[in-house]
Amino acid sequence: MEVNQELVNVQDALKRIGGSMDLYKRLLGSFTGGDHISPLEEALSTGAAEKASHLIHTLKGTAANLSLTKLSHVATELEHKVKAGEDHSETFAELKNIYLLTSQEISKVY
Repeated sequence: MEVNQELVNVQDALKRIGGSMDLYKRLLGSFTGGDHISPLEEALSTGAAEKASHLIHTLKGTAANLSLTKLSHVATELEHKVKAGEDHSETFAELKNIYLLTSQEISKVY
């Protein structure tokens, strides 16, 4: 299985969850089964900063726990910009792109 470790660090995740590839696959399936971008995009576009911050924080934590390294990193950047009231449009565009790339890499793990 050839996976971009910057996007999906399988070995790190397996260490975190005790080495069970079956469990990791189930967790990844749960992650990819959800819609993480649309609710966040709506919150950001309507100015619901508190809701957006919560959604970003959840995505960041979930990505970190699953060792989706780049996604977690970009979510951290976005979270800081939203909380600081800074322009976050480029960072959100990057997050959407990394989310798509990460989802493609996750499909290689199944």
